[in-house]
Formats: sequence, C-alpha cells, structure tokens
Amino acid sequence: MTDNIKTNSKTADVILASASPRRRELLEQIGVKFRICVSDADESCDIKKPDELVRFLSEKKAESVFTENPESIVIAADTVVYLEGEGIMGKPKDDADAYRMILKLSGKVNEVYTGVTVADKDGKETFAVKTEVHFKKLSEEEIREYVSSGECSDKAGAYAIQGRACVFIEKIVGDYFNVVGLPLSPLYDILKKKGVSFWASTI
Repeated sequence: MTDNIKTNSKTADVILASASPRRRELLEQIGVKFRICVSDADESCDIKKPDELVRFLSEKKAESVFTENPESIVIAADTVVYLEGEGIMGKPKDDADAYRMILKLSGKVNEVYTGVTVADKDGKETFAVKTEVHFKKLSEEEIREYVSSGECSDKAGAYAIQGRACVFIEKIVGDYFNVVGLPLSPLYDILKKKGVSFWASTI
C-alpha cells in the first residue's frame, strides 16, 4: 500500500486522507496503490445542507493533508445520512443513539451523501454524490439485535449496508459504493485524468 504510482511518467504519491477501513478496501479493490495519512482538520461547522456539508468537510480534510504533502495526490471524503424531518445523521454517540437512529430510519427512505475532494499541485476537484436507501419496517427486537452486534458504532446513520444491515435494505437508487463511503466511478474519472494506474495489480 506504500508503493508509488507512475503518473505521467513521473513518480506520484497517492494518499488517502481517511482512517476508514471501508474506503481503504474500496481503493484497494480498484487497484490503486496508496498510503494513509489521517486528517486532523477541524470539522466543526454549521452547514445544514448535506451536499454542501460533505463537500466542505472533504475539502477541509484534503487541504489539511495536502499542506503537509504538496507533491502528492490526496483523496479525502466525508459521508452523512440525511432523513427528511430528522436532518443530518452522523455517527452515533453510543448504543442508545444508534437505536434511536435505526428506529427513525425504519420503514423510510434516507439519503446518503458522500463528498470527495482530490487535491494535488494542479489544484483540487470536489464533488458530492447522493444515493437513496429504502429501509424495511423493522421490529424493536431486530433493531436491538443489530445494535448489539457492534456494527453501528462508527457508521453514519448507524448502519453498514455492506455488513449485517444489508438484510434491512429493500432497494437503493443510485451508487452503492457511495453508501459504503466512496463513490468509485466519479473518483476513477478524476484519478484517470491525473494518470493514475489502476491495472498494474493482479486481479
């Protein structure tokens, strides 16, 4: 993961500015060689619109890491869940908060927004993607059992579509990988323009 990539016949260092194991796995899945440098940016803000919030936070994270690594290509992302009437749902504070979130999501359609920023010496590109997630109506027992699994703790909206919560999802409208935390198709387009290789690794 610490290997370098040839970009326009030069050696480029690709950095993922995130500690998320899901984002790490997705980048590995598409063959990107990278290293991890977690951002320490101040993420406090009062933005209420989810698409604007994830764009803003991904930019802050990318800028924080790029400042210390000005010769690198930095990828940063931020994901939130939005529910009409509830607003933006981040990561739960504890099990009680996770239970509250899943109860709110039960039987409803939530929107997952991920903002992504790619920064390098040529500037930065930022975009946001929205996916609709349709939840089944859940019993209180199902919610308690899911929360007790421990899967909720570090997930926006307190659920992981790639984990046990997959059985709660009737359908999605949009990009699945966006819900996991990194919309790969638009990210691929940006990295491809920068000459990043995806096909060197053996599949």
